[in-house]
Amino acid sequence: MKGLKKYFITGLLVLVPLYITVYIFAVVVRALDNVLNFLPWFLNPRHLMPFHLPGIGVVFTVLGILLVGLITQNFFGRKLVDFGENLLSKIPFLRIVYNASKQFLETFLSWHQDEYSNVVVVQYPRKGVYTLGFVTGNTRGELREKVGMPSKSVFIPTTPNPTSGFYLMVPEVDLIPLDMSVEDAFKVIMTGGLVMPDVSSITENKDAAE
Repeated sequence: MKGLKKYFITGLLVLVPLYITVYIFAVVVRALDNVLNFLPWFLNPRHLMPFHLPGIGVVFTVLGILLVGLITQNFFGRKLVDFGENLLSKIPFLRIVYNASKQFLETFLSWHQDEYSNVVVVQYPRKGVYTLGFVTGNTRGELREKVGMPSKSVFIPTTPNPTSGFYLMVPEVDLIPLDMSVEDAFKVIMTGGLVMPDVSSITENKDAAE
C-alpha cells in the first residue's frame, strides 16, 4: 500500500501542474481568439480562410501589440498616446483603473532589473518571525524623510496566491538579502514551504549574477 501511495502522489505531482498549465494556456488562446470578433468582417481571418485555425487570434494579438509599440515610438504616436491618457485622466473611475493598471504593469515588467529582483528575508509580522519578500525599490520623497533612515520598499506576498500581499517600508539594516532567484522564491511561497530550492540552484544563480 505504501508503494501505491508513493506512485499515486508522484503521478499527481506530474499530472496536476501539467493539467493546470495546459488549461491556462487553452483559456488564454480562446480569449485571444475572441479578439478577432472586434475586427471588421473583411479583415477577420475567419472569413478570409477556408478553415478555422486555432490560435490565429494569438498571432494577431502579438502583431497588434508590436504594431502599437512601433507606432508609439515616433513623435506623432507618442502625442496620440498622451492625448488619450489626458482624456482618460478626466474620467474619474476610468482614470483610477488605467493609472493603477499602468503602474502595476510598469513595475512588473521592470522586475528583470537588479533593483526589482532582490529576494530578502524580513521579520514580519513580528520580531522573531521571518518571511520572504521582494525589494521593489528605494523609498523616496516624504516617505524617505519621515522614516529617517535608508529604507527599501518591500512587497510581502501571501500564500498560496502571491499576487496579493502587503507593502512594507523596511530599513536596509533589517533586510537579510538572499541569493535565491525570484522564481525559486515564488515556488516556496506558493507551496507554503513544501518546495525548497536546492543549494546547487542557488549557487548557479549567484554565479550567473556575478
